[in-house]
Amino acid sequence: MAVADAPRTATRAWLAVALAVLTAALYLPALDHAWLNYDDDVYITQNPDLLRGLGPDGVVWAFTSFHGANWFPLTRLSWMLDYEIHGLAPAGFHATGLALHALCAALLFLALCRLSGKLARSAFVAAVFAVHPLHVESVAWAAARKDPLSAVFFALALWLYARRARAGLALRGHLLLLACMALGLMAKPILVTLPLVLLLLDEWPLGRLRREGSPERWDPARVRRAVVEKLPLLALAAAFGGVVLLAQSRGGTVVGLERLPLDDRAANALLAAVGYLGKAFWPAGLSVFYPHPGAAWSGWRVAAAAGLLVGITLFALRAAPRHPYLAVGWLWYLVTLAPVIGLVQVGSQGMADRYTYLPLIGLSIAVAWGVPDLLGAGRARRAALAVAGTAAVAALALTASLQLRHWRDSEALFAHALRVDPDNHVAHTHLGGALLERGQTQAAIDHYLEAVRLRPDAVRVANNLAWLLATSDDESVRNPYLAVQLARRAVQLSEARDPALVDTLAAAYASEGRFPEAARTAERAAALAEQAGELELAGEIRRRAALYRSRRAYREPPAPARAPGVGL
Repeated sequence: MAVADAPRTATRAWLAVALAVLTAALYLPALDHAWLNYDDDVYITQNPDLLRGLGPDGVVWAFTSFHGANWFPLTRLSWMLDYEIHGLAPAGFHATGLALHALCAALLFLALCRLSGKLARSAFVAAVFAVHPLHVESVAWAAARKDPLSAVFFALALWLYARRARAGLALRGHLLLLACMALGLMAKPILVTLPLVLLLLDEWPLGRLRREGSPERWDPARVRRAVVEKLPLLALAAAFGGVVLLAQSRGGTVVGLERLPLDDRAANALLAAVGYLGKAFWPAGLSVFYPHPGAAWSGWRVAAAAGLLVGITLFALRAAPRHPYLAVGWLWYLVTLAPVIGLVQVGSQGMADRYTYLPLIGLSIAVAWGVPDLLGAGRARRAALAVAGTAAVAALALTASLQLRHWRDSEALFAHALRVDPDNHVAHTHLGGALLERGQTQAAIDHYLEAVRLRPDAVRVANNLAWLLATSDDESVRNPYLAVQLARRAVQLSEARDPALVDTLAAAYASEGRFPEAARTAERAAALAEQAGELELAGEIRRRAALYRSRRAYREPPAPARAPGVGL
C-alpha cells in the first residue's frame, strides 16, 4: 500500500499517544523501585566522575572515559542530567527510562505506519514492543538506560528514512540519518546494525530494490545504489564499533579464545538465538542473568538449534517472493541479534533479556503481517484478528507487570533469579550483597560461599569474601583459615598483580595470627599499588602493615563497598 493511502495524520498521532500512555501505565510502579547492587552502583550511585554533574569536566569525562569497560557518552550525559535534576533519588532515573521507552514505542509505530501504510499491524508491533516482558530489564534497570535511549534514535532514523527513501535520499536526508545513527551509537553500539536494517526495508515495504514494472526481479542498479548510500552509515558503524571494542578490551571484559574457545561460543550463540525465540513467544523463566554454559553444552541440542534456525531461514527466503515481510522480519531478528550473540564474548553471561530490545521488532513484524495474510480477508476474520491481537498484548502486559515486581530491589531480583536457576553464581553473589546490607551476615556468607563453589575462578568474589571473613569485627563471622584459603586462590588466579588482592591476603594472615607474613605481604601489596599509581591505596595498606608489625589484626564492620562483586 502506498504511503499516500496511509491513515490520516491525526489518527496516527492519537494512536501514538495511546501507545505511550499504555507504556507509562505499565511501568509506573517502577518509580517506587530502589537502586540495584548490580551495575547501578558501578555506573551511577558510586561513580564519582558521573556525580560531578554536567559541567565541562563532566562532559569531557563522558566522552573520553572507558569507565566500566565501555563507551557510551550520551548515556552518561543522560544519567548526569538526571542527577542534576533529581540527585540520587532512583525515581527520577526510572522515570527517564520509562519516558524513553514510551517515546520509542510511539516513534516505532509512526515509522512503521509511514513505511507500510498499515495502521493496525504497525500498532500491534509497537504495542508488543511496549509491553513485552523481555523488555522489562531494559526499562526497569537504570543501568540499562543504553537500550531505550539508543532505540529512540533507531526509531527516529526509521521514521526519517520512511519519509525520504522512496524519492531518494538527498544530502539533508543523509546528514539527518548520520546524526541519528551517531547519537544512537553514543548511547549504545547496537546501532551498528542500522544500515543493514535499512537495506532490509529497501526490499520491503519500500520496494526500492525491484525492477520498475517487474517487482518479482531485483534491479542490480537499484541494489547498488541502495548499498552505496549506506556506505557512510557503515563507515560510521565501523568507527564507533572500533572505539567500543577498544574500551572493552582495555577494561578486561572481552573474554579471550583461550578461556572460551570458538566452538563453545558458536554453540552458545545457536542455543541463545533459539532461546530468545522461545522466550519471545512464551516469556517464562526470565532472569536478570543467565550464566554462560561454557563447554557444558549438549551436541544434539546445538544441532537441533542449528537445524531450526537454518530451516526458518530457508522457509522465509523461499516465501519472500510472495510474502517478503517474513524474510525481512526474520533477517531483522538475526541481524540485530548478531552483535550481542556472543561470538565476541563480553562478560560471563550466556544470554540477556535486554539483548532482544531491537531484535524482537523483527519477529513482531513477521507475525503482524504473516498471520493476517495466512487467514485471509473477511470481516469476521478481521474481527477475530483484532480480538486475538488485543488478547495477546494484554497477556504480555500482564506477564510484564508480574516480571516488573521482581525488579523492585536487589533482594527480590536475585531471589527470583535463584528460583529460575539455583546454580546461578551471579545471583548468589548479589543476593548475598543485599542480605549483607540488611545485616543478615551469615546468610550473605552462605550465598557467597555457594557462588565461589559454582565459580572457583571468580576472583573478586573469593577476594572480597576473604576480606569479610578476615576483617569483620564480629568474632562469630570471622573465619581466618577459610579467609587465607580464599585469598590465596584469588592472588594465584590474578598472578599476584592486583594490590587489592594481595592486601586481602595480608589481612587474612594477620587474622590468623601470622603477623610477620602479614607485614611482608602488605608491603608487597603497597609496592604494587605504588607501581600502579594508586597512591591512596598504598597509604592505606602501609597503615595496615604497621598494625601487623605491632601484632594486631585489621578489623572493620562489614561494608557494602567491600561486599563481594561479580568480577572474574
